Amino acid sequence: MTTQKTHKVTLIPGDGIGPEVSNAVVRILEASGVKFDWETYAAGAEAFEKYQEYIPKALYESIERNKVALKGPVTTPVGGGFPSINVTLRKKFELFANFRPIKNLPGLETRYPGVDLIIIRENTEGLYVGLEHEVVPGVVEAIKIVTEKASTRIAKFAFEYAQKHGRKKIHAIHKANIMKLSDGLFIRCSKNVSKDFPDITYGEHIVDNTCMQLVTNPYQYDMLLLENLYGDIVSDLCAAFVGGLGLVPGANLGHEAAIFEAVHGSAPDIAGKDIANPTALLQSAVLMLHHLDETDAANRIQAAIEKVYSEKKTLTRDVHGTAGTTAFADAVIAAL
Repeated sequence: MTTQKTHKVTLIPGDGIGPEVSNAVVRILEASGVKFDWETYAAGAEAFEKYQEYIPKALYESIERNKVALKGPVTTPVGGGFPSINVTLRKKFELFANFRPIKNLPGLETRYPGVDLIIIRENTEGLYVGLEHEVVPGVVEAIKIVTEKASTRIAKFAFEYAQKHGRKKIHAIHKANIMKLSDGLFIRCSKNVSKDFPDITYGEHIVDNTCMQLVTNPYQYDMLLLENLYGDIVSDLCAAFVGGLGLVPGANLGHEAAIFEAVHGSAPDIAGKDIANPTALLQSAVLMLHHLDETDAANRIQAAIEKVYSEKKTLTRDVHGTAGTTAFADAVIAAL
């Protein structure tokens, strides 16, 4: 008789609606039959109140031990305050690949039915390294870092994923017509890697044209490979094709660790009202299950999500339903 493995996972509920959607997702994961040992930690403003640290040392240590974390939304102040928790964790654990699948859920009417896109975003450099300083009063300089190592690494990740999962086409997205050295290096590395994958069609599009092309005809793309800032913007744009950020999963992947997170904000205005949609974090948890080689449970939860959406009886308000967070989670568990 084999003993089922218990997965140790770091849980960061987040703030705003984070604790509610995290609780819903944990309930569904545990109903799948997979065994978890959760280590739960606060981050951001809530953690600072308790520990005088935005990311407590114990949280870092937990992720180092477990190698896997599930993270709810954490508020990032705009124009001041503490640094982005997301960016800090990605840099700390060298989570170089941001992975976002963009796919329609059944039963949801959108302007673009049948979208199936994969966004691969370099996660450690570009403008998001946060190297900013005031040159003289009224003049601020932000430094963009692009390296051959990181550009090659993310391109290999994208092409290896495409090869493994039967994707046929990758476009590297850039602004090398203006930033000839930095973005030029990025596409040069992407093109060099593409030569090792002759069965995958490789193309390059300028980022502003890509946005227009996406809105005009998203079906022309299969996978998009982007630098950090472009990837952040374009992946949010693509989320709109399938119903918004409240539905789209996200994964931050490195060689040693992985953090799976909802990509939407913390929506403090609806916190504690049991109306938030946990779908984005739940689909991120499905990605986590695949990462943990719990493929059967991942497929069963995804099928349950799709059944609930197809039936349209227990959906949250953001997708034109009337159910709350708890009722939606109950419906997914029942569908399991």
